[in-house]
Amino acid sequence: MAVRDAASLLVGLLVLFHTWEAWAAVEVNMEDRVEVIRGTTAQIACMFTSVDGVGGMIIQWFYMTRSGERQRIYYQDATRKEVERGIPFTERISVNGTVATGEVVLIISDVQLEDELEYVCLVKTLTDGAGEGRTKLKVFEIPNIPTIEREPRGISVHEDSPSKIGTCEVKNGFPKPNITWYRNNTPLNAAQDGVIVEPSITTESSGLFSFKSELSIKVVKEDKDDLFYCEVTYFVPGGIKMTETSRINITVYYPSTAVNVWVDSPKGKIKEGDTIVLRCIGNGNDASSLLTITHGDVSWDSDEVVLQNVTRLHSGVYHCTSMNIETVTFEEISGNTTVFVNYLDPAVVMPKDPIVVAQGEELKATCNALSSLQTHTVWFKNGEKVSQGNSLILKDATFDTAGTYVCVVTVPEIEGMETNGKLQVNVQGPPQIIKPESTEMEESYGTTVQLICHVRGFPAPSTNWDTSGGKVLNTEIQALGEKGIKNTAFVEVTSDITALCKASNAYGTDAMTLNIKAKGSGVIIAVLIICILLLAILGSVLYFLYKKGKICGRSGKQDLTKEKSSKDNIVVEMKSDNTEEAVLLGVNGEKQTPSDQGGKYLELQK
Repeated sequence: MAVRDAASLLVGLLVLFHTWEAWAAVEVNMEDRVEVIRGTTAQIACMFTSVDGVGGMIIQWFYMTRSGERQRIYYQDATRKEVERGIPFTERISVNGTVATGEVVLIISDVQLEDELEYVCLVKTLTDGAGEGRTKLKVFEIPNIPTIEREPRGISVHEDSPSKIGTCEVKNGFPKPNITWYRNNTPLNAAQDGVIVEPSITTESSGLFSFKSELSIKVVKEDKDDLFYCEVTYFVPGGIKMTETSRINITVYYPSTAVNVWVDSPKGKIKEGDTIVLRCIGNGNDASSLLTITHGDVSWDSDEVVLQNVTRLHSGVYHCTSMNIETVTFEEISGNTTVFVNYLDPAVVMPKDPIVVAQGEELKATCNALSSLQTHTVWFKNGEKVSQGNSLILKDATFDTAGTYVCVVTVPEIEGMETNGKLQVNVQGPPQIIKPESTEMEESYGTTVQLICHVRGFPAPSTNWDTSGGKVLNTEIQALGEKGIKNTAFVEVTSDITALCKASNAYGTDAMTLNIKAKGSGVIIAVLIICILLLAILGSVLYFLYKKGKICGRSGKQDLTKEKSSKDNIVVEMKSDNTEEAVLLGVNGEKQTPSDQGGKYLELQK
């Protein structure tokens, strides 16, 4: 028994040695792995040497199935080269190289994820020497650009549990990409207190991976300025690459620790009549914070208060209070500001309006207005500046002094802050007629002239017109205020006129005489001249006809004169068409006897 077992062991050793010797006859060298991007071409090289030479070798390519079995995909010997039919690689593989070079290359085009397998190159010699090598093919797919989405709602620091910040997602990568969250360039991980990272992986129908990561943290006030983003790492042939998402920030609601209240409008000093806008703001932004502005017993539940047409009663301290209604303790904080409304009281003029001063006397008046600021006073009359300062002094009063004086009080520090007062000054004295440059005039017959009597005086004088000659159509009296009275008379010129204006009041009288000389009308003279010219022309025509013998009867001469003519008659004797006798003229009633009875007489009345 022992001898038999020893013999069997010896035979086995001999067979094993023989087999090793046969395999050792071919040496095959291949890369451990080849890495390619999906859709590109993979090249797997198989290099070999043999102690028997390279002639007559058989080369075969296999891949290892998921179950560990070999599946041949290519066969080559000295007489044929053949790709296995009916396998996924049939249309996509080829082999380059020759046995003589000691290297063949398996080429796989349009590499897919399912091509990620282990490939075997088996080389045999004619002496049964054999050798093989193996290479693993790794396939990669670069993922899409990653995206980040922030949580749209605001997050309160009062929330007890971590709140969702955002979601990062990267799609269609192979192998599985990885996502890391960052806050202000500092990586976040689930091991940190208050940080929760929830990843999820989806395998797409294409076999690619999509990776999603959701970040939740316990929010504090300081997070309001933080920037969050994701870093995505993925594998590529020969290494690892990285890309980042855009940055996001979150809305953090936190209570105020201090409040500020101020006058937003107007800027600078405030005056009565202005509209004040008060604003209050806390350094928090919690929606549960309630802001209240108070002044004395008045309060407004708002962060803005508008006060229109303010007075000095609006001056004082305004408080702003912020209360968080969500907290159990109802924390309350406040701030305040002081508002001062500047005022300018109405101007007071002394003495009281109106005032009467006698001619030649002096008048002193003052204008004052109580104000919270320094004032400036100017006196005006008829829009022109007459004095500056509170006091107005008018010396040696005349009628020119009379009128309305306005004092304007302004506050130089605030534009538009002013008040004014008026003083009516009347200068007492007898009437004074303002005479024209000339009291003599000429006017044509039948025209209407306007006579003006301008009188000054106080009390207001009475006026009237007296005329000698002419016809007074009507009169008009117009009050001119401090400039006096104007009495206008409308007179029709029918002859020379003397017009007298009289004015009187309690202190005296005054008068003015105007002389109007009537002159002929140029139109009448022109008409008379034209009439005379027409008569002269008519006489010339008659005389011409007479000389030509055109004035005659039908037969012989005819006595046209009367037996008894006046001494102004003129007798004209005219020849008939058949005689040449002279014409006889009679003057001063003398009758001329014609020498020819056939003549005719024509008597013309002068």
